[in-house]
Formats: sequence, C-alpha cells, structure tokens
Amino acid sequence: MHFLNVDDLTPDELDSVLDTAAAVKAEDAGDDPLAGRSLAMLFEKASTRTRVSFEVGMTKLGGHAVFLGKDDIQLGRGEPVKDTARALACYADAVMARVDDHRTLETLGEYSSVPIINGLSDEAHPVQTLADLLTIDEVVGGDAAVAWVGDGNNVAASFVVGAAMRGLDVTVATPDAYALPESVFDRANEYAGDVSTTTDPEAAVDGADVVYTDVWVSMGDEAEREQRLDALAPYQVSEDLLSGTGAKVMHCLPAHRGEEITDDVLEGERSLVWQQAENRMHGQNGLLLELL
Repeated sequence: MHFLNVDDLTPDELDSVLDTAAAVKAEDAGDDPLAGRSLAMLFEKASTRTRVSFEVGMTKLGGHAVFLGKDDIQLGRGEPVKDTARALACYADAVMARVDDHRTLETLGEYSSVPIINGLSDEAHPVQTLADLLTIDEVVGGDAAVAWVGDGNNVAASFVVGAAMRGLDVTVATPDAYALPESVFDRANEYAGDVSTTTDPEAAVDGADVVYTDVWVSMGDEAEREQRLDALAPYQVSEDLLSGTGAKVMHCLPAHRGEEITDDVLEGERSLVWQQAENRMHGQNGLLLELL
C-alpha cells in the first residue's frame, strides 16, 4: 500500500493511523516496534520538518532512516525513476519521497514493491494533514469547524480532503485565481464532512474553531510573487481578521511573517503552530507503524 494522497486511506484506516499516532505520542508504541526496519528518504526539495521528523521518528521506533539527496544518488545523474524505485525496494522497507512533480511519486509507486510515502509534491502534502488532524483532535475534538484562508495550494488540497474524511465542517476561502481544483472538492464531497467555498475570508472564519493558512508563494511560484501578494493581501490571517472569534490558528511552516500571517498571531495565544509541528513526527510514526 502506498500513501501518495490522504485518501489512499479509507476513513477507517485514517482513524486507525491517528489513533496509533496518539498512542505513540503517549509513549505507548511498545519497545522498538520497527527494530531492523529501514526507511529510505528521497529529497528533491529542501526540508526541515519532513527530514528531521521522519529521521528522528524512525529512530524513536527502533528503526533506521537513510537520507538521499537527489544529487547523492544516480537519480540525479539520469537514472530512470522506475530503476531507482526497484533498487531502493531491494534494501529499504519503505520509501519516503519529497518531490517536485507528483508523477514521480506515481512512478515510484508503480515500480516499488515496498510502500511509497509522499513527503510533499506539487499536488499534495498528506503527511502534513496527519499532523493537522491529530492537532485538531487534541485541541477541539471531532466536531470541529475549520477554515482554510489563502492560497489553494498542495497543503490545502490534502487538508480539505482529510478533514472531510474525518467529518469536519470545512470552509475554504481563496481568491478565484488561486482556488483549489474542482477535483479536490469532488474527492472531499465523497465523505461525511461539509465542505463549502467562499471568496470572503471574514465569512470563512466566522464560527471557525481553527483557521489554517500557508505561504502565498510556495516553492516554484517565485516568478508570480508580486502578483500573488497583491491578490492574497485581503486573506492575511491577523488579529483584525480573527477579531470576535475564539479561533485557534494553524500554519504548516515555514511562515512568511507579515504576509499570509502576522507575527503577533503566529506567536500569540491562538497559535497551535508548534504543537502542529511536533505532531508531524507523531502522525508519521502512526502511519509508519500501520504500513510496516
């Protein structure tokens, strides 16, 4: 089984991963459950949280992680992805890949005999969603109303589908030019959660328990920077936007303080950002235990 998108799991499987993650966080994983197991970590994109959380997480579970930068292996010198997939499967029990193009993950999955885990692609960031949902469980519980405010990017795509799978009420506020693809809403609408859209950020945060945002200029979007900043300026998550609400705030990091979120919100009492960052490791450990 591969984990390229959050809905590669069924809702019951997602529940099980999050239950396992919570148990791991409570130090109830048992003694070295992944002893003798190895995770190959393939990186085409820079990383802080993904690399450290997977590597430390495998160590905590008694396993071993191997970092593979694109220029460290033959993939960076022209080896076909399918050959890399088959070779890595000879040595590792699973492969986590953080890639430029989602199709690379699909090829890895097609040719690998061990699980492939999406550590981030241009289309999805499902391991981040595990951390997000675990954090919401801890802070709000199962009846949360959540709002995504800002760019309809890869993090948003995974989060909206994952939240719908958990039965959450989701409101997505984006400018029309930076809306999520309709295919994301088609997937989300297959599940129990109530998903709605708006171009009005104030309407989105009204009644929300949690407001989630991410950078407006993701890796690969730098050429559109000024255009994006202008279009997304009304969607900044600030105390002004949140005034009159009790909403907590999430951000997957790294943050561009003063753009998509203000410094006082990120550092303030509303912020769940550091709990969310810690939960990257616990959510992924829950996934690794379920897969392996």
